[in-house]
Amino acid sequence: MDKKIENIGTLSGKVLLFGGVYSNLQALEALKTFAEANEISPENCICTGDIVGYCVQPEETVQLFKSWKAKSIAGNVEMQLVSGADNCGCAFEEGSRCDVLSEQWYEYAQSKISTSSLSFLKDLPEHIQFNYANKQITLVHGSFFNTSEFIFKSTNWDVKQANFEATNSDVIIAGHCGLPFYEENNNKIWINPGVIGMPANNGSPHVWFAILEDTKGQFSFKFHNLDYDFELASQLMQSNKLPESYAQTLKIGIWDNMEILPLTEQKQQGLKINL
Repeated sequence: MDKKIENIGTLSGKVLLFGGVYSNLQALEALKTFAEANEISPENCICTGDIVGYCVQPEETVQLFKSWKAKSIAGNVEMQLVSGADNCGCAFEEGSRCDVLSEQWYEYAQSKISTSSLSFLKDLPEHIQFNYANKQITLVHGSFFNTSEFIFKSTNWDVKQANFEATNSDVIIAGHCGLPFYEENNNKIWINPGVIGMPANNGSPHVWFAILEDTKGQFSFKFHNLDYDFELASQLMQSNKLPESYAQTLKIGIWDNMEILPLTEQKQQGLKINL
């Protein structure tokens, strides 16, 4: 089947990149407020997928995203919801803690999403491409080859290089793994802006996003922290009987488990992220 790739042309001005909203309405509201305060237009605000996820307001989050008119590619969660699948499609090991907990939040999300929201999610492209500061940029969720592939900074560069070659890109913007990072090699740049729906396992409740800038034709990017009402987001999870451990993660910034993480990233748990 052909991939659904949307080319949005050449962008100018600041471009705000983020991922993994994860049904965290409070975080999305804060990010939208930041974008408006910094005069970043909705069409320059782009998500790497998984608008829906762990938190408690999937329907409200999708509707806010839709009304904001920001752009997004489809994450594995969107693809699974649209197809009516019975799991989130993260390819967790069967019986693992992630697998067990995902059954709870995914079933909850399925029960809350409206037909209108599913229609919106169905129309999301698998990838977005655009030109910016003389660079060809492609958004992927996991990878170009597999929406659910986890790619980290410690992942071998050859894995990343294959994505650049397949898309003929200078810059890849990726999501899915939940951790912000970048890596430069062979005049190519892989950027994961992080996610706004959950902290980055570094012991802080703040979440992450990134901004691209074009200064006289020179490409640059910077990572940012986002402060939002994580106490409310956590409280709402608890009152709706979603996984307690994820509700705590929103407040303490430490993941419930590290099953998906390579050893390098496991060793970084609780450490300050310097980008």
